[in-house]
Amino acid sequence: MYVLFMFSPLEQFENHYLCGLFCVETAHGMYATAVTTLGVTAWVNVGVMLGVLWLGLSRPTPLAPTAATALVETWWTGVAGVVRQQLGQEHRFTPLMVWTFGWIAVNNLAGLVPGGFTTTAHLAVTLFLALGFNLGFLVWGVAVHGRRFWGLFVPSGAPAVLLPLIVVIEVVSYCIRPVSLALRLFANMMAGHTLMHILVGFAVGTPVVGAALALTAIFAVTLLEFGIALLQAYVFVVLCCIYARDALDPGH
Repeated sequence: MYVLFMFSPLEQFENHYLCGLFCVETAHGMYATAVTTLGVTAWVNVGVMLGVLWLGLSRPTPLAPTAATALVETWWTGVAGVVRQQLGQEHRFTPLMVWTFGWIAVNNLAGLVPGGFTTTAHLAVTLFLALGFNLGFLVWGVAVHGRRFWGLFVPSGAPAVLLPLIVVIEVVSYCIRPVSLALRLFANMMAGHTLMHILVGFAVGTPVVGAALALTAIFAVTLLEFGIALLQAYVFVVLCCIYARDALDPGH
């Protein structure tokens, strides 16, 4: 198992350089594109998702659905239910949220495979996702509602004396959203996978009784991490739906 040959629990999260693609030299400097562990893993996980979708949708059999069909139906109906609960009859974001949940869940679960790499344990990835959603909904809200969107930062019925302070607090809170969203996913993935590595190392270096206890703990933590991986994908989608609701109806 790859994890047994690591010197540090954090070594499993290192993004290694694999090869270069191309290099362009301009008057402002040199720009290079490289293939890394993170990029390859992310694209492989996308391929896994597309494969599951193809298996689930290529041969629909309502009377005797395959495992892939049942998985895709559960995936879609579950996330669509979350979107409907948060956004009501607004369904335009359902495909985006379904794909987001699937991608985050697959990347979270990939780290539970021996030798796997957890892309969502990198703050750069989670922050890119969170900022992308937050900025996207901000642009959407301004484009659709114009000046009325900025009323999101001015609560109705607020005392005039406290209004400047409230506006500052609302703006800061809005700006902190993507950071908290990114940190939540990143921290949960890194902490859980690091704990598993420590337990594996403890199991290898202890007598039989201690190893048995450590293996039992590893099994329990693996089940817990499986649930956390899906839960964090769910939480990410729910919060994104809340942000989308602010963009769709800033005066709700």
